[in-house]
Amino acid sequence: MRTKTVKRMITVSLAICMAATMMTGCGKKKVELNDGTFQEVDKAELEFPLKEKTELSGMISFPPNTESNPNNRTIFKRLQEQTNVEIDWTAIQSDQWGDKIALSMANPEELSDFVFSAGFGDSDLLKYADQGIIIALEEYIDAYMPNLKAVFDKYPEYRTMCTDTEGHIWALPWIEQLGSEKTAIQTVGNMSFINKKWLDFLGLEIPETVDEFEQVLIAFRDNASKLQEEFGIEGSIIPMSCIVNDGDQDPAILINGFGEGYGDADKGRHIAVTDDKQVICSATQEGYKKGIQWLHKLNEEGLIDPEAFTQEWSTYVSKGKSGRYGVCFSWDVANIDNLKDWVPLPALTADTTNVTPQNGSFTSGFDRGRCVVTAVAKNPALVCAWLDQMYAPMQSPQNNWGTYGEEDEFDIFEMSKNEEGEDMLKHAPLGDESPVEVREAESVGGPLAILDEYYGKYVTCPDDAQYRLDWIEEYYTPDMHTKYVYPNVFMNREDTEELSNLQADIQKTINAKKSEWIMEGFTDADWDEYIKSLEAYGLEDYLAIFQKYLDSFYEDAE
Repeated sequence: MRTKTVKRMITVSLAICMAATMMTGCGKKKVELNDGTFQEVDKAELEFPLKEKTELSGMISFPPNTESNPNNRTIFKRLQEQTNVEIDWTAIQSDQWGDKIALSMANPEELSDFVFSAGFGDSDLLKYADQGIIIALEEYIDAYMPNLKAVFDKYPEYRTMCTDTEGHIWALPWIEQLGSEKTAIQTVGNMSFINKKWLDFLGLEIPETVDEFEQVLIAFRDNASKLQEEFGIEGSIIPMSCIVNDGDQDPAILINGFGEGYGDADKGRHIAVTDDKQVICSATQEGYKKGIQWLHKLNEEGLIDPEAFTQEWSTYVSKGKSGRYGVCFSWDVANIDNLKDWVPLPALTADTTNVTPQNGSFTSGFDRGRCVVTAVAKNPALVCAWLDQMYAPMQSPQNNWGTYGEEDEFDIFEMSKNEEGEDMLKHAPLGDESPVEVREAESVGGPLAILDEYYGKYVTCPDDAQYRLDWIEEYYTPDMHTKYVYPNVFMNREDTEELSNLQADIQKTINAKKSEWIMEGFTDADWDEYIKSLEAYGLEDYLAIFQKYLDSFYEDAE
């Protein structure tokens, strides 16, 4: 511990010196950073509301076109009343957050006590930890954060997922449970949806195989004029639209049935876990090859939107809202068109029938780097105690979705009662209001935890989440034959950086070839060259790093 502390003190001193030289010149005010040693205080000093008003400082992001002053948001107004703590916020618009927070983290003089909506990746956390810019939180959690500690005690896997290889917790997490294991809402991101109104009009059934699916798309194409006339559609009929390589709008779920059935659910890392706990590259499997060949066939037949490889989200939604799609992909079809005319498309059978859940999904929504406490904080115990209020069961849902009792018409919740007669947040009817816009106007994000047992006790489940949970359980869970997903593991800094370097070329190559091959097709020689290029970029080392942590994860579990 002494060695660690000395190392951090040296790093902090260097960071201060560099910042002072670059930003303020000699003789100007310097920022004092603590060395990360746990600072114990009397718990009585942390009882809210504090006897005397106290000010802390924080940094936060906010969505464009919403309230820019956090202290004008009802949630923070109430928190100030409840705690007698006022936050001096530095608020940054979310579309500028990445660049500006990186600059602030490099200059201690611009830092606040905590960064509320950091969203830092593992490499960021470990870099800032080594630089002494952020402090370890595990002792503060155990001593002064009873709400978060209760979550960790009940679900120890979350504590494990927050802890680095040296036993330190560098950030406070965001946790959102909606279902678990193979029924979790995160198991399938890019759902495929089919236009049931069109199917009924043309007398077609929902397809179950890739061949039946192709015939349905052909029917949409060949009956375009009838569909336009019947439903008053302006613009050309598009049998299937998507955005290739764009998260939930990607069509990868369609090819899960080819070959071994792995598909390509992890569109960022392109990995999957076999039933014998081996990490493989999903984009080098025979099933992936056959699936891309099949998608090229659909494209050749004019069944895929020509703009699928280049269109922006706004264009994709605009065409969808015009009623022009027969099949589309998204987290929720209501984002693209409407709920009443569409149904989820079940897993298609090719060589097999399978849905590969997304990696990390079995432990629900999780962000390891949501909030950090910086070495600028003079009273880190108070900072942590205040941040622990975000983990209170009635507070977390409000931070995540919005609040109640505001003076305008925008309210996500009504204050209601549960079956025991206790206060419960009930999702309010929004009418024609967009849930996303209401949430952005009211919510504050940051560190929080919403557990499955909260629903019906502290808060109701959002309607859009509930119908999505129902879809997954009905349409997808029965075909999730894969035993494992890659877990949320916290790698050391060396492996994190090496993996990031390797992933840059590997992901770029996979995504580029995927787009190119769906558009233009490819030969066996092209495929062989593709495999060789991935191997040259270090695919074997890439998979070995993942395998190392997967093995360790299951060794610890046993």
